[in-house]
Amino acid sequence: MTEEREMTAPMTSVGTEVGQSLNNFTDTIIPESERYFKPSDEEIFEAQVQYEREMFAQQMPDLMQTVSMPELYEMVYPGKPPVIDHFLYPGTYLFVGVPKAGKSFMMAQIAYHVSSGTPMWQYAVRKGTVLYLALEDDYRRLQERLYRMFGTETTPNLFFSVASKSLNDGLLEQLDSFLHKHPDTVLMIIDTLQKVREAEGDTYSYAKDYDIIAGLKAFADRTGICLILVHHTRKQKSNDSFDRISGTNGLLGAADGAFIMYKSKRSDGDATIEVSGKDQPDKKFMLTRNKETLCWDFKSERSSDYAEPPEPVLEAIGGFINAENPKWTGTATELIETLTLDIKPNALSLKLNINAGKLYNLYFIQYSNKRTHKGRQITFCYDENHPIVVELEAEIIESNDDEFDEEALQCEPMEGHPNMNVCYIRGNGTGKDLSEMTPEEYANFIATSY
Repeated sequence: MTEEREMTAPMTSVGTEVGQSLNNFTDTIIPESERYFKPSDEEIFEAQVQYEREMFAQQMPDLMQTVSMPELYEMVYPGKPPVIDHFLYPGTYLFVGVPKAGKSFMMAQIAYHVSSGTPMWQYAVRKGTVLYLALEDDYRRLQERLYRMFGTETTPNLFFSVASKSLNDGLLEQLDSFLHKHPDTVLMIIDTLQKVREAEGDTYSYAKDYDIIAGLKAFADRTGICLILVHHTRKQKSNDSFDRISGTNGLLGAADGAFIMYKSKRSDGDATIEVSGKDQPDKKFMLTRNKETLCWDFKSERSSDYAEPPEPVLEAIGGFINAENPKWTGTATELIETLTLDIKPNALSLKLNINAGKLYNLYFIQYSNKRTHKGRQITFCYDENHPIVVELEAEIIESNDDEFDEEALQCEPMEGHPNMNVCYIRGNGTGKDLSEMTPEEYANFIATSY
């Protein structure tokens, strides 16, 4: 934004902490690499905003930066694709349960599926590197657990460590070092939170708990990853499952959400996971323990009664931009004429700015705009490389073009679910049928995610 922002009241420091030296790492995490990951458009935008804040703070230290409502509506925040559809999203989450409830098995299951790119239950997965800090285990126990769960099917994108620094001693710098070496990391798991927080005895306060999670959340938001913090419940009973999180409400208050895992009895083979998050509806997942592999199998899902109202504009764009019509550029007025929308151009532009993330998450459509000498240009791009999970009998693509169906759609049986298929809609890929691909091409194709 080029306009000068209004400066109002006295401010406190809002600067982001500067990263510390990475020279004092132990070898408990993958060592520092000199390669740095390429920032996303959102990270560049955030860096620009932070730079402006610092400049204002230096030039006018007794004033705070403000943004007007029209300026706020001009900002475009791209969608963040889920790590596991309908289950796990980028951000910082507590995963809480009583001891021996099966949390570590669930963490291993999530880590394996994300790092291998294979669907978890009936949900598609965004493939990426995973770092799992199993701080209450040793490597022998990890080896036995993983072999029991997944046999000899390994994935090179899953990394473990059984020791790390604490938050006060440099944990975030260690995590940064791992990210520099593995820029495609999408998930980090800390099992458990108590192992990395500073020793404070039994004293808890809302402020201390909030600050601990806020620091970890700042790291996850800056890097765009999903960060899971395994934690325990307190012994006291409560009608609200989330009130049983050990510590104060500061932990949940600073996090993006929480998962609560519990059983009716400790010996039960069934478990329930309740999910509550800032950017997702409340849900319950009913699971059962596989007696052979000890993995958690899906039984059913229950969502809250609330449903977001329909967005006719987004629905119209979702029907217009697809695999057959993957890109469109024009003005808001031209888009209104093309789709015969009943909305004014300025209102349409603001609606698209605000709903950019929802447009991608619902329809895999990337939205951007820029000002040109002809006016503000809107661009839609369909993300053609994304996995979907469908019923075998379901109609995937309604098209009269048989050649398109054969070349664009590839389906593979979904392991453990004989009535389901994982289908990949190919974008600019090899152009080959699955049977014609080399093993390397096949592996790369099946691994394609968001």
